[in-house]
Amino acid sequence: MHTMNRREPNWEWYRTFLTVLETGSLSAAARAMGMTQPTIGRHIDGLESALALKLFTRSFDGFAPTDAALELRPYAAGVAATSEALLRAASGHGEGVRGTVRLSASEVVGVEVLPPILAALRNAHPELAIELVVSNDMDDLLHREADIAVRMLRPTQQALVATRAGGIEVGLHAHRQYLAAHGTPKSIDDLSRHALIGFDRENAFIRQFVDQFPMFSRATLAFRADSHLAQLGAIRAGFGIGVCQSALAARDDALVRVLPASFSVVMDTWVAMHEDLRASARCAAAFSAIAAGLKAYIGQSAKVPKKRVRKPQNLPISS
Repeated sequence: MHTMNRREPNWEWYRTFLTVLETGSLSAAARAMGMTQPTIGRHIDGLESALALKLFTRSFDGFAPTDAALELRPYAAGVAATSEALLRAASGHGEGVRGTVRLSASEVVGVEVLPPILAALRNAHPELAIELVVSNDMDDLLHREADIAVRMLRPTQQALVATRAGGIEVGLHAHRQYLAAHGTPKSIDDLSRHALIGFDRENAFIRQFVDQFPMFSRATLAFRADSHLAQLGAIRAGFGIGVCQSALAARDDALVRVLPASFSVVMDTWVAMHEDLRASARCAAAFSAIAAGLKAYIGQSAKVPKKRVRKPQNLPISS
């Protein structure tokens, strides 16, 4: 009887709950959500009352989640994602291509490659709004956290539809000023005398890469960052030699390709979305435009001399 008397929680409360979990305080959550602190407090009180659970305890540095809150977190995330997906789907109904499309892409693709493609898409469909999430997790499509994803790995989930945009080649690049000051390497062995740019923390993928290109082992690197954008920034600043998409580097006359015959990795690039979105006009238009735009972008690298080197599976280079 007690369970039957509970109120059904407001879906907005789940978003508030997740934000308090992430920020650690009501005030920080209020700033993040553009609400007042009392409103955030009422949401948490309402959710605790509806669930008959204590979700947070006050601590010296904010709000500490209880064990119940931590256990409920993935379920709340699912409810929030479903709510947002529902609103996106509803926004697309009406005449023409309209509404919101949520995209997921890696750092470099999201920041350096997609913006002009999305600008053209918006010009073609002025009633379309775009949300971009920087992520490498294909599950975000299955969980409806995104409508469309750009990935450097062929999707294997049966619930997804995908098209191959082509192969993005990455190679070694450096700024002209760096090469003028330090010389241009003539062989792979010469790299040991240069400032190399690479990853900070090691994982299975990085170990695969280092096994193939041992000159990029962590101890040899002069600049270490797990962010691809940070690595790209270091290359552009003339810090040293690093890995960069060839088509991207070709846009900047100051960047020079180094050892193209010795270092070239080609990564398959895919555009994917959930099969349930096939009939969505907003998603179909965005999917088609992104795939076409990426194919055009990849075509820019056709003139770059390349020698394909075996690519370690799932290699996360400048993706």
